[in-house]
Amino acid sequence: MRPHSKRVTRPNPAERVRSILLAARSMTVVSDGCHTEVHRLDGEGAMGHMHLHAPPESVPATAHGRIPVRLELTDIAPTAARDRLRARVTLTGLLAAPYDGESHESACMEFGQALLEDGDGRHFVTLDELMAAVPDPVAREEADMLTHLVDEHHELVPLLVRLVQPRPTRDLVRAVPLALDRYGMTLRLEYPTAHRDARLPFATPISHIDQAGPQVRGLLASARRASHGNRLLA
Repeated sequence: MRPHSKRVTRPNPAERVRSILLAARSMTVVSDGCHTEVHRLDGEGAMGHMHLHAPPESVPATAHGRIPVRLELTDIAPTAARDRLRARVTLTGLLAAPYDGESHESACMEFGQALLEDGDGRHFVTLDELMAAVPDPVAREEADMLTHLVDEHHELVPLLVRLVQPRPTRDLVRAVPLALDRYGMTLRLEYPTAHRDARLPFATPISHIDQAGPQVRGLLASARRASHGNRLLA
């Protein structure tokens, strides 16, 4: 008998980094003593602006001229949740020429390492892991989808709270959609002096953005059927 595989309900660190790079609208490039704010990432993300490649198998004769570079990105929740910083991503590597946003030569980055820092700690991601991670089909649309839910269908958020386990305590102030990805939705539960996050996994992971709406509606249908009687915000 084939052993039962554990159901995946959240992205792994490599997938998180890949999604943040894909959806990024800005980043900071630190190189040669200069900090450059790059804001022209809409539609292409960080990996569209910088080409990442593995170090050469042998060190070229011109290696001494390569310039260390660091890419810094922050992942901010698009909704007005408490403590909106979800993660920081730092990529380090080498450039063949001083960074210039208009130069293709300085957009080629020899990859060193990627570091993800979030509420679960620090996670290092290799280039092989990053390239093997499947781009999340929700990444580019996440901000619009979450803000639409909050702005146009805010009455549905308390309904989703019925799915939260363990049940929220009675001093819950509010719940705010914090994140959305191919595996599910995360709610931030805010209390008078603290907050915690609750994960609501989809029935199956999303493989195309067109599946996001039906999966969210599936969560809502499950919430309506919930029998635990959570009426804190309903």
